[in-house]
Amino acid sequence: MLLLEKYNLTYISTGDILRAEIKAKSELGIEAKKLIDKGELVPDELIIQIIEKRIIENADSNGFLFDGFPRTMVQAYILEALLLKINATLNCMLCLDVPEDELMRRLLERGKISGRSDDNEVVIKSRLVEYNTKTFPVIDFYKVRDQYIPIDGTGTVEEVYELLTDAIDETLTTVWLNIVLLGAPGAGKGTQGRLLAEKHNLYYISTGAKLRREVKMGTEIGKKAKVFLDKGELVPDEIIIQLIESEIQKHVNVRGFVFKGFPRTMLQAYILDGLLRRLNSSVSIALEVKAPTLELFKRLHSRGKTEKARSYDMSTELIIGRLEEYEQKTARVVEYYKKQGKYKAIEGLGSTDEIFDTLTTAVDSAFRKAR
Repeated sequence: MLLLEKYNLTYISTGDILRAEIKAKSELGIEAKKLIDKGELVPDELIIQIIEKRIIENADSNGFLFDGFPRTMVQAYILEALLLKINATLNCMLCLDVPEDELMRRLLERGKISGRSDDNEVVIKSRLVEYNTKTFPVIDFYKVRDQYIPIDGTGTVEEVYELLTDAIDETLTTVWLNIVLLGAPGAGKGTQGRLLAEKHNLYYISTGAKLRREVKMGTEIGKKAKVFLDKGELVPDEIIIQLIESEIQKHVNVRGFVFKGFPRTMLQAYILDGLLRRLNSSVSIALEVKAPTLELFKRLHSRGKTEKARSYDMSTELIIGRLEEYEQKTARVVEYYKKQGKYKAIEGLGSTDEIFDTLTTAVDSAFRKAR
């Protein structure tokens, strides 16, 4: 309860839920009681139904505290899938380490007070064997992901609580902040993306800049990309993915990323989710800098007369084509992030500082939520 109050979390305890079902003498409760009385684990299919229902009911929660779940490798994989459904990730797995003789003493003492049928010496020994056999592999599962944190559980309530909060706070400082910066050509994403990356100590990834560099260097990727860039068309996904994945892998120790110009299609949005999921992360917020079409056209046309001109700024036809393509292909990406509650539109007609202040406010809010 102390952790729930401090971090404003939703509590999911399989034990509490099952005992409520048993007390209500539901069909699930009757079946579960037979197994619990023998010190056996309730089948996964029953547990999962309960867990999934609670997660979906509280999808907008500030976070979850899972007590007694997952207890098996199967449950660990299932939890990954359930969190994926709501585009969330596990921050850490906290394990209270207590010697078995002390566990036996505590549970027998609890049995005298609570009257729980499973708090007797025979059942307790069976439960500890079950735990050591089935739950230890779960620890290894989270160790590999750098999410396992052992906590000495032999101290006072206050001492253990302090150890837990210290571990959680340390984990939260390592939460990535990943920003998707959307906006039609000419919206000013490049300027704002670099400013956001600098302020929040993030790594800035501009697919356009990376591609132009490849073209300038005359690499194989550059030669392939140039054909599409010259026509103002989107470069094929297989080329973009190579660049994005390479940049992420080279900078896995950063605090997060600003993705400018990616994703532009639904397929790319799915791909980005997959790339970040491999690093136990996800998109924190998608910001779209919006400006009227006429204003965008004027900006691109004016840029075409400067040294910063791109090949696709040189003709009215190409500019119009790029603006239309953005609207057609990125509309679904916008809806994708809206449904996840991660989208925010930003007015793009003010000064650079005004737009940046608005973006920063949205990013700060998203980061507080992520933590």
